[in-house]
Amino acid sequence: MRAAVHSRYGPPDVMRIANIEKPTAGEHDVLVKVRATTVNRTDCGFLSGKPWIVRLFSGLRTPKATVLGCEFAGVVEVAGSGVTSFAVDDRVFGFSEWRFGGQAEYVSMPEDGSIATIPANVAFDVAACSTEGSHYALSMITKAKIKAGQHVLVNGATGAIGSAAVQLLKRLDVTVTAVCATAHVELVRSLGADRVIDYTAEDFTKDVEKYDVVLDAVGKSSFGRCRRLLAPRGIYVSSDLGFLAQNPILAFVTPLFKQRVLFPIPPKYSRARVDGFKAMLESGEFTPVIDRRYPLDQIVEAYRYVETGQKIGNVVIDVDIAS
Repeated sequence: MRAAVHSRYGPPDVMRIANIEKPTAGEHDVLVKVRATTVNRTDCGFLSGKPWIVRLFSGLRTPKATVLGCEFAGVVEVAGSGVTSFAVDDRVFGFSEWRFGGQAEYVSMPEDGSIATIPANVAFDVAACSTEGSHYALSMITKAKIKAGQHVLVNGATGAIGSAAVQLLKRLDVTVTAVCATAHVELVRSLGADRVIDYTAEDFTKDVEKYDVVLDAVGKSSFGRCRRLLAPRGIYVSSDLGFLAQNPILAFVTPLFKQRVLFPIPPKYSRARVDGFKAMLESGEFTPVIDRRYPLDQIVEAYRYVETGQKIGNVVIDVDIAS
């Protein structure tokens, strides 16, 4: 099968399209013919091996996973003899956490893994990008125990995490102030934001409002800069380690104070979580934002684009364009 592979850490240029052995499905596995996958921040981190803490999971000197792609959508081609939840020709999507393998023509997944059928009203490309950014957004929301009636500021509301966070927060009946650039104000409003701050026109950290939670979905701010935005018992939560890995350290120190930092280590993905996103996709409560699409042959260009940090929502890779 064709796949995007890499055997060493580095920039996108270390990746190439190659023919490799097709995975097999065990007794309790399904073999999925991939229609669409994505390139996201997780993939970029595991490709470059940066920050270095990534290598504790990906391999210290060389990558364990030579085919990346933690999100996928496709069709079940083979169902193991012990599989009862899926059948051949089922449309499925999922999150291959730590296993990766989605940036290839086929991926094998355990039946009890993070995989579910795609609702009839949802396309492959939408399903393919509905699990990674939303997973981290939901983890941040859950860790901060955000609830109805609170006021939350989302910095980086146009990324995969931020655009998902805005939608997930509105499901909770939260008042959302979102931060983005001029060109994307209307997009962010369409996601449900109650108020939008254009960071090219004003410094959001000087806003006069007070927030129960500041959710930095891009990791481009800091607790120090955002502290003045927080209500007396406000919480700052970021998707990034921060300068000199300060956020995990502050998460230990700041509980001693009224305002505090949370650094959410995402819980292990589960079948229940992907089923939850399936329900939200079907109901229209959550729709991932898609920026660009690339064919598998142009995956290096896709990685280069994602690494610019300028993508809006998600970047989809069409693996099987003909079908």
